[in-house]
Amino acid sequence: MKNRNSAGANRRPAGRRRQRHQSHKRSVMMISVVLLLLCGVLTVNSVTLQAKNDSYKEQEKELAEQIEEQKQRSEEVKDYEEYVKTDEYVKETAEDKLGLVDPDEIIFKPVK
Repeated sequence: MKNRNSAGANRRPAGRRRQRHQSHKRSVMMISVVLLLLCGVLTVNSVTLQAKNDSYKEQEKELAEQIEEQKQRSEEVKDYEEYVKTDEYVKETAEDKLGLVDPDEIIFKPVK
């Protein structure tokens, strides 16, 4: 009888084992579903972020081009500013706006 009792004490009832096995399967399935959902969410977010990154890179290129254009324009303005300070500019402006001429210049006017 000792053998019987000791052997029976080590064994668990079959119903309990089956219940634990099913519970373990459920847990594994739930964890798998959660992991799949997380992978899906990460994939969608990755694609969205990549699209935003591409958009920002394009915007960065456009802004770099604008910066270059403005630098060129700034150089032109500086050159024009230097030209405005010269006597040649003053002379041209006086001729265009005031009709002034040099003393040795001859002006031809069309006959009407």
